[in-house]
Amino acid sequence: MAMKLQLKKIHVYLYVASVALTYFLLLPFLYYCSRKPSRYKTMNRLRRVWGFFSAGFVGFFFRYTYEQPVDWSQTYIICPNHTSNLDIAAMSILVNGDVCFMGKEELTEGLVTGLFFRSVDIPVNRESKMSSYRAFKKAAERLQQGTSIVMFPEGKIGDDYPPILHEFKNGPFRLAIDLKIPIIPVSSSNVWQMLWDDGTKYGTHPGVCRYYVHKPIETASLTPADADALRDRVYDIIGKKIGFHP
Repeated sequence: MAMKLQLKKIHVYLYVASVALTYFLLLPFLYYCSRKPSRYKTMNRLRRVWGFFSAGFVGFFFRYTYEQPVDWSQTYIICPNHTSNLDIAAMSILVNGDVCFMGKEELTEGLVTGLFFRSVDIPVNRESKMSSYRAFKKAAERLQQGTSIVMFPEGKIGDDYPPILHEFKNGPFRLAIDLKIPIIPVSSSNVWQMLWDDGTKYGTHPGVCRYYVHKPIETASLTPADADALRDRVYDIIGKKIGFHP
């Protein structure tokens, strides 16, 4: 058992090395693109390439099953459950169009997340009402410009192992209703088994990370009073699919 865990932890180091190596190979292009006004599309393409190769080099592969085909020329709010840092790469690869992430403010200081969160993504300090207001205002502007946004409605990777589906925040659902943007729930039930959180505690192992992309939920006929019901509907859709409600 100890040897197996040790091998899993060695695999963590290999994955970190793969992420760092592929990032630094792309860094000159990323930095150049981040300085351009039209940076979003190019940086997203580079992030998809980075996510695919950094994961693939150490045996992480992503498979997507669709409830119905998704027209990625449209604008969406994508709401996945969140158990693993692999979810970032997976969502980057999934969305074949302009997309950004909303995430915690600390990501602006990350070695490989900082450049993205200072240029194309949207950081938010959830402890500050003013920061949250500014972040959601920026998110609304990006959605109106045709950029889809990935928001993890749990707001974190929980401390529970095996994971549970934590309570959803209201923000994505209110924003979707205000702007009449469809929501796409995305369910992942096995990714935590490959890499839970950042892998430092239980290690990692290669495998196929499976994601189920639910059909878009239209919000055109909803009002702000429906935000809680929409949140609960998405929670139930994902919870039933992954099978680990609290």
